[in-house]
Amino acid sequence: MYESVTYDVILQRMLDRVSDKLDKRPGAVIWDTHSPTAIELQVLYIELDQIYKETFGDTASREFLIKRAKERGLSPYPATSAVLRGEFTPSTIDVIGKRFNLSYLNYVVTEKISDGVYQVTCETPGESGNQHFGSLVPIDYIDGLETATLTDVLIPGEDEEDTEEFRTRYYNSFNDLAFGGNLTDYKNKVKALSGVGDVKITRVWNSDIHPADMIPSSAVQSWYSSYIETVSDADVKLWLQTVYAAALNKKLTVGGTVKLTIIASDYSVPSSTLINTVQTAVDPEQNAGEGVGFAPIGHVVNVIGVSATAINITAHITFSDGYSWDTLEISVKNSISAYLLTLRQGWADEDSTTVRIAQIESCILGTTGVIDVSNTTINGAEENLTLGRDEVPVLGTVTPI
Repeated sequence: MYESVTYDVILQRMLDRVSDKLDKRPGAVIWDTHSPTAIELQVLYIELDQIYKETFGDTASREFLIKRAKERGLSPYPATSAVLRGEFTPSTIDVIGKRFNLSYLNYVVTEKISDGVYQVTCETPGESGNQHFGSLVPIDYIDGLETATLTDVLIPGEDEEDTEEFRTRYYNSFNDLAFGGNLTDYKNKVKALSGVGDVKITRVWNSDIHPADMIPSSAVQSWYSSYIETVSDADVKLWLQTVYAAALNKKLTVGGTVKLTIIASDYSVPSSTLINTVQTAVDPEQNAGEGVGFAPIGHVVNVIGVSATAINITAHITFSDGYSWDTLEISVKNSISAYLLTLRQGWADEDSTTVRIAQIESCILGTTGVIDVSNTTINGAEENLTLGRDEVPVLGTVTPI
């Protein structure tokens, strides 16, 4: 805004205010006293320009963007700790609360999954906790412990929300009002949960079921009356009576059903642990529709994870002299994997995901040492592959022909 207000401009404006009867040439007293003042004024204009930029969400630095967003009740998502699967022997040993080390990270055992299998939480928040597997070293001596191994990520750790992602969320808060269980409300609250990368919301997901078909006909009522007394198991009998009464009184409906399909924060298929954690936070199964979670009363929410579809590729690849598939296989696969990652990152914003042959060939051609590619197929077909609503692509095999 003040780019044109330079030292020379300021100095000249100051000298113009001095009578021409006085000596204003460089080296004169007036010039020598005005020059350092002009320098300081230029610094003030530079600072003023920076302050001006910090007042707008579009140009504010992270520090001032956070202050600006607080006016909207927003703050960056904090870094979260990875939760991993730990396997310990003997299986009878109790390691709850014990601390371990692997590489430069420390971990603490937080919850038992089954005999010898525990949830292990990284003490250092962030994505670094997702990257190390293998033998754990106990920080303190544990009597009877034979082996301790980290085997898998259950809930990925996340770094603090990136500045530009936070800026986008700040602007979205003006465009999409989150309120009372609408789509934006669900999306914001689910994405704020640790380990969740994104979510796709499907309303009335079981709408292929017609409420009228749930009302018992006279034949069904006759069958029920004679059958219910033959049921000996008390729990089964109570369940049948409850469902029948609801159906008879026209209380069964497809309204208020919501399906949340989630992907992990590392854009992989979420673990059952993460799915259960999200389900409990949104709408616990034992209290379905009662508003115990953050879902509104009357919303019966089903949380599932994305399903991975393997992308198997064949292609005729021509290599430059000195290159072969053996030398370029890893580079080609890494390039294709990066493309599929971008599709998974954008999965929630599209009704369906399409893996395109042109993009696959572009990835292969972009590899140093490849001069041509042709006859490319995806899962056996020479055409783009469109996945289902809840499917994401992962790299399967790449076979040169």
